[in-house]
Amino acid sequence: MKKEPRKLVIKTKIILFLILFISNKAISASSFPIEESFQIFHPEYSEQGMVASQEKTASEIGAKILKQGGNAVDAAVAVGYALAVTLPKAGNIGGGGFMLVWLNKEKKSIVINYREKAPFAATKDMFLDKKGRVNVDEITTSYNGAGVPGTVYGLNLALKKYGTLPLKKVMEPAINLARNGITVTHALSISLTESMKHLQKNEESTRIFFKKNKEPYNPGETLYQKDLANTLEEIANKGTDAFYRGSIAKKIVEDVKTHKGIMTLKDLQDYKAIEMSPIEGTYNGFTVLSVPPPSSGGVTLIEILNILENYDFKKIPFRSAEYFHILSEAMNFAYYDRNNSLGDPDFVKNPIEKLISKKYAKEIFQKIDLKNHIPSEIVQKEGIRRESNQDGNTTHYSVVDKFGNMVSNTYTLNYYYGNGKTAKGTGILLNNEMDDFTAKVGAANSFGLVQGAKNSIEPQKRPLSSMTPTILLNSKKEAILATGAPGGSRIITQSLLMITGFIDYQKNIASLASYPRFHRQLWPDKFYYEDGIAYETLEVLKKMGHDIERVNPYGSLQTVQKNIENRFLGSSDPRSEGDAAVGVW
Repeated sequence: MKKEPRKLVIKTKIILFLILFISNKAISASSFPIEESFQIFHPEYSEQGMVASQEKTASEIGAKILKQGGNAVDAAVAVGYALAVTLPKAGNIGGGGFMLVWLNKEKKSIVINYREKAPFAATKDMFLDKKGRVNVDEITTSYNGAGVPGTVYGLNLALKKYGTLPLKKVMEPAINLARNGITVTHALSISLTESMKHLQKNEESTRIFFKKNKEPYNPGETLYQKDLANTLEEIANKGTDAFYRGSIAKKIVEDVKTHKGIMTLKDLQDYKAIEMSPIEGTYNGFTVLSVPPPSSGGVTLIEILNILENYDFKKIPFRSAEYFHILSEAMNFAYYDRNNSLGDPDFVKNPIEKLISKKYAKEIFQKIDLKNHIPSEIVQKEGIRRESNQDGNTTHYSVVDKFGNMVSNTYTLNYYYGNGKTAKGTGILLNNEMDDFTAKVGAANSFGLVQGAKNSIEPQKRPLSSMTPTILLNSKKEAILATGAPGGSRIITQSLLMITGFIDYQKNIASLASYPRFHRQLWPDKFYYEDGIAYETLEVLKKMGHDIERVNPYGSLQTVQKNIENRFLGSSDPRSEGDAAVGVW
């Protein structure tokens, strides 16, 4: 066989290269939901809206509300109530949270702060034993660990002010699920099994969430929550007052009193969710909206982004050792401010203007050693360490409707199933949010956070939070992305990794939810990482002075996006079994 002439071979190679180059450019330039067809992880997409949550049935309920003509707020409230039934470890009406709303027509953003409050009888040292040590069991598993719940007030306020559908309409799916029963998924069965000891300390929780022989429900079996159905129906019929002033409130208080708790009817009657302005920053041409104190999330997120804006990430590869080092050092400095400078604005003055200023961020960036880790003891004198043993019983969901409105909502019970106590006759799991306060200055809470005096316990005060529901706006002031996650102290950095990867490296939202995560929070002085980061990269980080520690997969980013073609994309974190992004057509 004759050899082809050299010139013909060269021409053939050039033609093939040009075909491949042009094809790849065409794929990359497309803003159709998958930026690159050869990426492993792909978002869901739709034409009329998107809901992403940690539980598929709840996402489907939200999508159905959108399809029936409801807006993003209507869908968000429906999802919030549905998750209280289908995701009892996190979805709730006995906890609290933050909702960030973007109204596209008005170009307006609002935060609904429905964070829990400390009861009137709460005191600064109420969780210290006779030796001055924090009583961990008392703050996390007793009735006194519960803050005054805010979820019902917050969801109903959002619907009343910014929704379009009646309360009965958006609550009906949750009521039906609770009354007619839900099919126990594998994820729910595992969750109940893992929390069996925690829940079975309470007779009511045992009766509801376990079979008569006290064994967990198996996948495929039916879980009925009839007390919760009655509670939800009463709220749907009588509104917010049913929970805070009516028979539901009286049942909660009676059960708390029986177990020597301090929450009273006055605590519930005086509770109010409040509207606030979001924290706003900019990052490389985009506007970042998030939530203000008493959440630390927005301030800390924007402070880190401002620090990172001083570095040109085009100079280094995505997820290189340099990338991990610079981001984690910025985290460390920002968590120092988070732990020591922030608290409930009704009680303390927060230096927000300073913390989110570009000037302050530049000063911090100049302190960062680009080649070596700065030990936390140099950033701050060491506090008393208590390793985190909880990922946080928080859940997040994001919604976008066909009008371009967006909702980013995070709410919580704190631990899985809160304090494990169900208020008798209500089906309501109570939170253990008091652990988010500084029980003792210098002592870590269950998430390893060593916090300051600004977050000390006071009557009617809201504890500092890490919840970080976030919305991104483009240069035209159009909302293009909503994201957030559960994960305790690691919530903030999950949102950070989504935003920086999206803006600096143009990665799609499904890929960004899937990459192995990393985290720093000042104390403990460790670089936490999920399995999947290259061994060689970790070795470089160790040489830079990082004390690395592999952790189990954590968090659950729930993200929606509107692209330049006005199509809607959604991504639910692959770490969460049973979650889903559901589109509307």
